[in-house]
Amino acid sequence: MADAWLPEAVRLPARQDGGALRGGAPRAVWLTSESDPRAVSAWSVAADLAKSGRPAHLVWNPVSGEAVQLIPIVRAARALAGDAGGDAGGGGGAVGREGRVCAQIMVVGHARDPFTNTLLTGLDPIMRWLDAWGVARRWPAGPPLPIPASYEARRERRAWARGGHYGASQVPGEVRPDPGGIDVRRVTGTDTPLAPIPRPRPAPPEESPLSNGGPRKPLLTRKPATAAAVPQPVPASAR
Repeated sequence: MADAWLPEAVRLPARQDGGALRGGAPRAVWLTSESDPRAVSAWSVAADLAKSGRPAHLVWNPVSGEAVQLIPIVRAARALAGDAGGDAGGGGGAVGREGRVCAQIMVVGHARDPFTNTLLTGLDPIMRWLDAWGVARRWPAGPPLPIPASYEARRERRAWARGGHYGASQVPGEVRPDPGGIDVRRVTGTDTPLAPIPRPRPAPPEESPLSNGGPRKPLLTRKPATAAAVPQPVPASAR
């Protein structure tokens, strides 16, 4: 059986996890810490997440290769916004509890500067670990969108149900824009099947400040005035 703790990672066990997993297709979610990997260590990010009660399973610095694990993969993590209800008592409807595993990997980096632009030091052991837990090397929702389009990414349940790898911006119910427009083949391999790049959700109907939030109605315009009839002279025979 695969190890619940990544052997290559330093352990920093969090006091609180997201509760028991509910079963379903195994998946991994990639997030970014919005910090500079050349100046901030994985340990520092992990300590901050643990202190705030929002730990991911794993924090990884793709520049140094440092990896710190806070929660065993057989328990849910709490880094996603919807995970607050998934406490150790098993309550709540946290999306992070869906799947036989739902690994949350916090990458030290910025969504505006995709972490796949780095050397990705230490990625191979992480991928082998996820493989051992049955996380398929595919991206059912397509490549994550870059900022700012990722704020309006489609977060469809159908793609989520298939399992595999996802950006946080593709998780149902989330509003996060990370990890940005990463090169997914640098993460899961050059033979990764690529789904079409997803389109952002359509913008809501334009609203008028006078319509109480409803769709703007077309303005009524006056019909153009028709030219007045010009009187015609009366023939002499009709006089």
